[in-house]
Amino acid sequence: MKFATVLALAGALVATPALADTTIIHADGVIVDADSPPLGQSTVTVTDGRIVSIEDGFTGVPDGATMVHLAGKILAPGMIDLHVHLTGDPGGDFWKEAVEPDEWGAIVGAKNARLTALAGFTTVREAGSGPENGFALRRGTAEGYIPGPRIVAAGVPLSIIGGHGDVSGFRPEVNEVLDTGFTCTGAVECAEKVRLASQNGSDVIKITATGGVLSQQGRGLEAHFTDAEMKSIADTAHSLGLKVMAHAHGARGIEAASRAGIDTIEHGTYLDEAAAREMKKNGTVLVPTLMAFKGVTDRLGKGIYTPVVEAKIEAVAETARVFMGKALRWGVPIAFGTDAGVYSHGNNAGEFALMVAQGMSHRQAFASATTEAAKVLGMEGEIGRIAPGYSADIIAVDANPIEDTSSLENVEWVMVRGRVIE
Repeated sequence: MKFATVLALAGALVATPALADTTIIHADGVIVDADSPPLGQSTVTVTDGRIVSIEDGFTGVPDGATMVHLAGKILAPGMIDLHVHLTGDPGGDFWKEAVEPDEWGAIVGAKNARLTALAGFTTVREAGSGPENGFALRRGTAEGYIPGPRIVAAGVPLSIIGGHGDVSGFRPEVNEVLDTGFTCTGAVECAEKVRLASQNGSDVIKITATGGVLSQQGRGLEAHFTDAEMKSIADTAHSLGLKVMAHAHGARGIEAASRAGIDTIEHGTYLDEAAAREMKKNGTVLVPTLMAFKGVTDRLGKGIYTPVVEAKIEAVAETARVFMGKALRWGVPIAFGTDAGVYSHGNNAGEFALMVAQGMSHRQAFASATTEAAKVLGMEGEIGRIAPGYSADIIAVDANPIEDTSSLENVEWVMVRGRVIE
């Protein structure tokens, strides 16, 4: 064959568009979003990872397309969990930080990413991980190397020296070796650490605005950062196009974080009316993580946690059963997040029953994990609905979750970004 002919053939191959990857889904019902009436028997067409159309009835299957027939099932938008720790599992062995390499977190994360996706959660916000393993996991699921959800990753949280999120519980020289470099003191240094997190690949900035329950020191649960430090963190992150999520338990710490312009309050256990007013005024969203409180109280008295941690769990247990209901009555915006990793991954949907028990309707709870969570991420035009142009993040369940969110505890079929998970 002449060289010119070879070149012509190569050019033709390059110019020929790749065949589109199309999946045709038949289901007996479709929930477009929490605010729309359910559709009946429908066909959803997905091409190259995006929803192309939703048509009444069962349509034919074009040549080359993949057919998925889900008789008796209802399609719903894939759910969003705004607070997970994929790279860790529940337990009290804090000393393992000193003996396990950071890379192990990516292995644990691959296991948990699969479990999370199979549970119907197609997008998660990874709320704190090792310096690199959360980012590696994010890439692995995005490129299809491992099954799992879309991951919005925070990386290493920012904390005060010796506060929740900093390394503690070891000899000083060991603490120093394990330090990841994301503590800060003063507004200037805190701005620097936000910029460092952005440089390293963080999609969102996580801070520990108050003390915590599972850290190894008995520090209080009120504000750890000063007002100036928190405002510097929020302003710097926003200037870079990043949002800030703040672990916060104590009421004055919650109020200060909201006043500083931080976007979401994680946990919010001791929220009071003054803090709620500040959150409502600023549009600060509460991510209540009720499953976390259930997970740690279920493990009390079993030798899992140190005495310091056990005492803090016991102190917070009763408040954890009622605070979200108060927030709801006070008009605080609420979105779905569970703190998976504090309890066993894959049980994320257990949060719905806890939210409903504190006064949310099933519709509100479902919205909190779809459209409302998508708004928190700034992705309301991409995820949280089944609609043309949206990412093909779709689940199948037996019953309408708007009427009964318990149906979301048994997800039958999952598609993430157009890829079927098993």
